[in-house]
Amino acid sequence: MAELQPKLVCRNVWKVFGAGAKEFLDKAGAVASSEELSRNGLVGAVRAVNLEVRTGEIFVIMGLSGSGKSTLVRCLSRLVEPTAGEILFNGENLLTADDARMIELRRHRMGMVFQHFALLPHMTVLANVAFPLEIQGIDRATREARARKMIELVGLSDKERFFPRELSGGQQQRVGIARSLAGEPELWFLDEPFSALDPLIRREMQDEFMRLQSVLQKTIIFITHDFDEAIRLADRIAIMKDGEVVQAGTPEDIVLNPATDYVTEFTRNVSKAKVIRVASVMRPVDGDASSIGGEIAVPARTTVAGSAALFGEAKEKLRVVDAEDRTIGVLHRADVVELMMRG
Repeated sequence: MAELQPKLVCRNVWKVFGAGAKEFLDKAGAVASSEELSRNGLVGAVRAVNLEVRTGEIFVIMGLSGSGKSTLVRCLSRLVEPTAGEILFNGENLLTADDARMIELRRHRMGMVFQHFALLPHMTVLANVAFPLEIQGIDRATREARARKMIELVGLSDKERFFPRELSGGQQQRVGIARSLAGEPELWFLDEPFSALDPLIRREMQDEFMRLQSVLQKTIIFITHDFDEAIRLADRIAIMKDGEVVQAGTPEDIVLNPATDYVTEFTRNVSKAKVIRVASVMRPVDGDASSIGGEIAVPARTTVAGSAALFGEAKEKLRVVDAEDRTIGVLHRADVVELMMRG
């Protein structure tokens, strides 16, 4: 498989709060410890971040409260102005773009969903979803047609004429997602979009999010403090602490090969079966692939724990399929049981 190209690249990105922050970093050569910053009355919210987000992937940035993850995602869209570094979007350095260019990019090529839905209470669902297109100057018929398409995509076609107060929390968040997708963004930012929801609704919204991604194949930067949510959704994860990225990699990389004591502690209680993908434990196809597991197939990115329920009493093997539903391997019940027993 060809290597996915980077959609967004961060190079030595800093966000330092305090008087004279830029001058201090220029003098220090953009290399400064927390102690040095503190001695100069400065706070390093984001420190020396280097990341690449590939086209079409879900890249999760996570950490505890105060780790810098939300500040970083706002730097990436320049809602917060970085103090130093480079942010390249399709090769264009956003830090050299003027205000008009950034407004154009946010309106036409970036989508954003935040924890607080921020729906306009006096507008219907249809009007809320169409609102960004109205700001763009798109005629009413076109913007409402596109809004209806997004509302249908998130499963709220019967709620077009409802007002936000008439919707549940999960439904309001679906409206927020539909609104952010109406502009057909290339890059989609989601900052803890489900953290205010009840656990059952949150799980439902995660399922809905994965369904949408299977259809849309967006490049997504997703912020969370919940490691279970991160490993369920992410293609790759970056873990932040005190403004720095301490490790970035696939969920499997991070759980099986933690880079620091902090990451080890962060992942200590995570079941390996909830992290390891079926693709990592499948065996090669031997013989006729169509005879394996009958009609039941498991996607290669499914976790081992997620695949366990697919084995019936008489099933010993399942077909493993790629995104195009092609058989690429065989998953054996014994391998699943062994991994789950190891915890």
